[in-house]
Amino acid sequence: MELRFPLILDGATGTELQKRGYTGETCAEAWTLEHPDAIREIQRGYVEAGSNIVYAPTFGANRTKLEAHGIFNRVEEFNVRLAALSREAAGGRAWVAGDLAPTGLFLYPLGDTGFEELVEIYTEQAAALEKAGVDLFVIETMMTVAEARAAVLAVRSVSEKPVFVSFTCDEHGRTLTGSDVAAVLQILQGMGVDAFGLNCSVGPGEMSVQLKRLGEIARVPLIAKPNAGMPEIRDGRSVYDCPPEAFTAYLEEMAEAGVAIFGGCCGTERAHVAALKQAAAGLSMRRPAPQQADLLPCATEKELFFLDPATPSGPAIFCDGSLEERLEDAMEGEASVVTVEIRRVEELDEFADCQYLIAKPLCLRCGDAALLEQALRLYQGRALYEGPLAEKELLPLAEKYGLII
Repeated sequence: MELRFPLILDGATGTELQKRGYTGETCAEAWTLEHPDAIREIQRGYVEAGSNIVYAPTFGANRTKLEAHGIFNRVEEFNVRLAALSREAAGGRAWVAGDLAPTGLFLYPLGDTGFEELVEIYTEQAAALEKAGVDLFVIETMMTVAEARAAVLAVRSVSEKPVFVSFTCDEHGRTLTGSDVAAVLQILQGMGVDAFGLNCSVGPGEMSVQLKRLGEIARVPLIAKPNAGMPEIRDGRSVYDCPPEAFTAYLEEMAEAGVAIFGGCCGTERAHVAALKQAAAGLSMRRPAPQQADLLPCATEKELFFLDPATPSGPAIFCDGSLEERLEDAMEGEASVVTVEIRRVEELDEFADCQYLIAKPLCLRCGDAALLEQALRLYQGRALYEGPLAEKELLPLAEKYGLII
């Protein structure tokens, strides 16, 4: 598929299903399959209003979420059937995006899930959506870098179709686990995603502030899919009070920041999509910012750094049972870059467990390409490399994981 901007996404799914009888007490995906006319009506309305892309209602159709509702061994069935409903609603007039969303699982120290388990969960769902014939993939409402990275790797393992990623954050641009969305953008655009942005979280005004920040470093088109304002609880229900005219008031400044993909999240309706379509028609799209050629864009899981290539790295730290203590010392030391050397497979567990201590740019040193790739999968940031490996061995890792050579 050829992406031409601006692109108009759909509006809310969850709040629109609630208007049609969904109470939130059962699995949304199962309810949708039992009431297929509801999603068909919603998405046909969005397409008629101007949506170029509708999200298949597969938000919670991963293994973890389905099993939490007592639904086992039906990931492929649910994703194929749900995507088919969106295909019917789109009627060939809009693309259908396979929707992957949070599992609710966390890596150590917040949880006990391994990174490869996350990849496996998302791969199962992505493979089902690829079988269903979706046109692209949207990894949305992400709150942790680990889940987003796992989902990107999963999709890339089963498909070559475009991948969009959007995160949710607070008014300060921080995710649930404290990551700056600017760092997240740098990590994921290094992994080759086709677009990055924000959804849910807040209304368009608050989101515009963060999108301006992202626009300064984005080398991919940005996505804006805000809520219809901040919800208020009335009679036990969330009510959104941002009408279409107010919802589109920030479009021009979003476009100036680099946003080229617009949609609506919680509380938005067909009228919001129609207003987006009309307002976006007169916008000029800004090209993504070029990379700062004189600086290296690296990131930890939480913070973004632009590093002078001449910055010396610290002495190599080895994974020999005392990595935690040595990393704590390195964070307090004068070196701007911490260097960790990986020599054996047995060292990877210690590296994974201690990476949360890394608050400076990380340089990995390793003489084995396969071992280096395993370390890159585990590290939830964007790392630099120094060592003896040849460029032909490093380029695939740079493309897949954003490794900075």
